[in-house]
Amino acid sequence: MGLQAGIVGLPNVGKSTLFNALSNAKAQAANFPFCTIEPNVGVITVPDDRLIELEKLVKPNRVVPATVEIVDIAGLVKGASKGEGLGNQFLGNIRSTDAIIHVLRCFEDDNVIHVDGSVNPVRDKEIIDTELQLKDLDTLEKKLSKNEKLAKSGDRDITRGIELLQQLKQFLVQGKNARGFEVSPEEKEKHFGDLFLLTMKPVIYVCNVDEKSVVSGNKFTEAVKEAVKNENAEILLISAEIESEIAVMESYDDRQLFLEDLGLHESGVARLITSTYRLLNLATYFTAGVQEVRAWTITKGMLAPQAASVIHTDFEKGFIRAEVIKYADFVKYGSEAACRDNGKLAVQGKEYLVEDGDILHFRFNV
Repeated sequence: MGLQAGIVGLPNVGKSTLFNALSNAKAQAANFPFCTIEPNVGVITVPDDRLIELEKLVKPNRVVPATVEIVDIAGLVKGASKGEGLGNQFLGNIRSTDAIIHVLRCFEDDNVIHVDGSVNPVRDKEIIDTELQLKDLDTLEKKLSKNEKLAKSGDRDITRGIELLQQLKQFLVQGKNARGFEVSPEEKEKHFGDLFLLTMKPVIYVCNVDEKSVVSGNKFTEAVKEAVKNENAEILLISAEIESEIAVMESYDDRQLFLEDLGLHESGVARLITSTYRLLNLATYFTAGVQEVRAWTITKGMLAPQAASVIHTDFEKGFIRAEVIKYADFVKYGSEAACRDNGKLAVQGKEYLVEDGDILHFRFNV
C-alpha cells in the first residue's frame, strides 16, 4: 500500500529545507535511492534495520524497502479556503494525502525573516488550521444540505448522520480540528468517510528548532505541546538545518558519529517516518528469497489474505495459506530451511492476524 504525507507550513519555517533533507537518500541508508516523481514530490525509503539483517542472511539479488511518498505542498496564504493565492492547489494537494506533516518554526534568527514579523508557532498553526477548518465547514454544509433533503424519507441512518454532521460543524466553528471530534470508528466511516475532511487527517507537528534545542526543546516547543494536547497528534523536535548537514554526508559512519555528538540516536528524518507509520497504525512484513528481500506496508489488524493482497489482488482471491516465520527466529537460525527444521515455520490460514516483522510466504491458487 502506498503512503503519502504532505509537508505544510508558512513561508520561512523550514518546510523546504526539511523536504530537501527528506529527499536525499544519504539521510536514510547507503543503498536505497530516492527518486523524484515531480519537482515537489519524492519517494523516500523507510529506514528499517531488519532489512539490513535479512540482506546479510539471504544475500538476495536485490532489496526493496517500504516507501513513503513525500509531497511539498504549495504555499498557503490567508484566504486559501476561498481560493486566494494558491489556495485551491494547496487544499487539493492536502486532500490527497494520508497524513499531514505540519512544520512550525520554533527558533529565533534575525537573518531569517518571519512572514508575520515574529516567531509564534501557535499563531502560525492557527493560521493554517483556520483555512482548513473553513474548507471543512464548506464541505459539511454541502453534505448537510443533501442529507436534509433525503431525511424526508425517514431513514434513521440519514437522521443520525445529520445529527453528527451538525455536532461536528459546531466543533469546527469553535476553532477545533475534526481529528479531535469524538465518534466511534464505525460512525466516523459511515457518516464522514466520503468527505475526506482536511482537519480529520492525522498530523505530525514538526517543531523546527535550532541545534541547542533539538534534544530538550525550548519555550516555543512547550507552547506547541500545550496547544495540541487534545488533538491526538504527534510532536517531533527536528532541526532542518542539522538534517540538511546530515543529508550531504557521504559516509553512513560519519552520519552516525555526527548524530552521536549531538546526543541523538537517529536522524530526524528517520524519526519522522517512524512517527508517520505509528500515527497511521501501519506495520511491516517481509518476503525473503534469493531473488528479492522486500518490505511490505500494511495496516495493523490485517488478516493474512488482506496482507497478501498488498502484493497482488490475486493473492487474496486465491489464498490457500501463509507460511510464517518470526523475524527473531529467522535471525537466530539464519535461513528458512533452518527455521523449518527447527519447527519455527508455522502454517496459518485465513484468520491469521499478521504481526509486524513477520516473514511470509503465501500459497495461492487462481
